[in-house]
Amino acid sequence: MIENPEFIFDWLLDQTFLQTLFFIFVLLSIAWFSNSVIKRILVRAAYRFMQAIPFENASSGNKLIKRLANIIPAIVISIGVAMIPDVHAAVVTVVQNVANAFIVLTITLALSDALDVVNHIYQLRPDAHLRPIKGYIQVAKIVIFVIATILIIATLIDRSPLILLSGIGALAAVLMLIFQDTLLSLVASIQITSNDIVRVGDWIEMPQLNADGDVIDIALHTVKVQNWDKTITTIPTKRLISESFKNWRGMQESGGRRIKRSLYLDQNSIQFLDAESSQKLQGFSLLQDYLAQKSSELDEWNKKLAAKGAAPLNARRVTNIGTFRAYTERYLRNHPHIKQDMTLLVRQLNPTPEGLPLEIYCFTNTTKWAEYEAIQSDIFDHLLAIVNQFGLRVFQNPSGSDLAIWNTNRMRA
Repeated sequence: MIENPEFIFDWLLDQTFLQTLFFIFVLLSIAWFSNSVIKRILVRAAYRFMQAIPFENASSGNKLIKRLANIIPAIVISIGVAMIPDVHAAVVTVVQNVANAFIVLTITLALSDALDVVNHIYQLRPDAHLRPIKGYIQVAKIVIFVIATILIIATLIDRSPLILLSGIGALAAVLMLIFQDTLLSLVASIQITSNDIVRVGDWIEMPQLNADGDVIDIALHTVKVQNWDKTITTIPTKRLISESFKNWRGMQESGGRRIKRSLYLDQNSIQFLDAESSQKLQGFSLLQDYLAQKSSELDEWNKKLAAKGAAPLNARRVTNIGTFRAYTERYLRNHPHIKQDMTLLVRQLNPTPEGLPLEIYCFTNTTKWAEYEAIQSDIFDHLLAIVNQFGLRVFQNPSGSDLAIWNTNRMRA
């Protein structure tokens, strides 16, 4: 047992260092307790609110709550340190400045997390991809962190922020140089958004940067494009303003995707239709009205020529290529997967060494890639298979088998 407790008590009262340690321990305990109370009791409602919002990732909301809870112990330390006895005034000032700087930093990080939450909530809107705000969120963060840096430095050195601001004016040129890309990207982001140039989900094509795919993210400095091979191309935002690119959104919104492809016909197979060939082609229901109309038109024309005594050589006759062109157009007009309210042409292009191009120009009634390719392939499968019924041949450069057959025939001859 302690024989003289009063002596020990008096001795403890004389130990100022131990008293200071005791009050520090009490202060830190209060700070820790207040932090725990805020996190466990007062913030439960905020947690429920965050969980009620269908975030894909609620980490931003959780970090926001934790950061706000950390402000309370910093305030407790900033106020309580001045109440601890026998602490030098300089130490009190340093602790208060550090605590206040920590409060500023915590509020800044909380505001940054709050902006992330705002962006997440905005992205839940069905039209969010039309007007992305991620670039503006990033600009707001930059402004907040710049202001916070000034306030933290001013707090730590115990000086007015206005003194630092007056010095920043002299560094304006340097800051303009440092933030040159940011300013250019900001202007580009504003133009992209206000002029509705690019949206998230648009298919864009920018060959000079090897970008060909869907836009998956529009930020302040970069635009991310997921190419069709699943690679990611990052495009500087300012280059979407300074350089040209192709946006396929118009095609997707129109509901039709263009087919522009040619059949190269052997020009040596082009000829007039004789009576037997014309009678044979009458069996195509798509050509009956065409051949009847063409026959009537040519008969009337040729009768006028005969009345004038012109030689039969001047008479007009139906050609196999003209008939095939009419058949192709009518085939497309009756195709269930071709949009009839958009441009539809079957035309000849200038002859080439590879043959005479017969171009098919039309639009499918779908913009889905796989369906579009299937429709296009079906159309040309049919045309390639039926072209010989018109006495025409598709041009093809001689291959090894062609030369072998030619050599065999030459040897037999």
